[in-house]
Amino acid sequence: MNVPEIIPNHVTFIMDGNGRWAKARGKDRIFGHFEGVESVRSVLETSVELGIKYVSFFAFSEENWGRPQQEVLGLMDLMMRSMKNEVESFLSNGIRFRVLGNLQRLSPELRNEISHLEEITAGGDKMTMIIFMSYSGQWDLRQAAERMVSDGGDDISKYLVTAGVPDPDLLIRTSGEKRISNYMLWQLAYTEFVFTDTLWPDFRKEQYLDALQEYASRDRRFGKVK
Repeated sequence: MNVPEIIPNHVTFIMDGNGRWAKARGKDRIFGHFEGVESVRSVLETSVELGIKYVSFFAFSEENWGRPQQEVLGLMDLMMRSMKNEVESFLSNGIRFRVLGNLQRLSPELRNEISHLEEITAGGDKMTMIIFMSYSGQWDLRQAAERMVSDGGDDISKYLVTAGVPDPDLLIRTSGEKRISNYMLWQLAYTEFVFTDTLWPDFRKEQYLDALQEYASRDRRFGKVK
């Protein structure tokens, strides 16, 4: 494996192109989401090999609730099954599993499954995997501001759902789209962006390493002069 010289601490993904991938093959959109699970698995395996500590995925936005009901139900069912299927893998690889977002909008069954998996993987010490479900950056800032005012606090980062999680070093978005789509608006302030034309179901280890090599070539100054 061609290991990049600089490894980010936290890589986050906007997984785009599942529907287009399925449509190009004459299938329903949900088939693209099923294949996209393999891309998630490939990313996690590679991240564990490289020693990346945090990997997160923007899986379902607040806006996605407006999609056709059949697709929404299919995504929720896929989420449930995927979590159950990956339990042994998470435990054997030392992966801590977390889900962040407006979870009250999820079904009680899915919330229970999430809580169960978070509990049994809490001891994972090699990597933390985060799924953003029913999430939007504007919602996150709004709920954080309301809680901060109520508490009389002065540091909004402590009230975001990502409190305690390091801000992403690298954002990778697939399918050629070049926007952040209301994702982690506060946390991405100094994140490096890599956009690839590869559709998410086709994103595997080779494409991931290419993106990491691109990140390693960047000169991160955080607004300062080196």
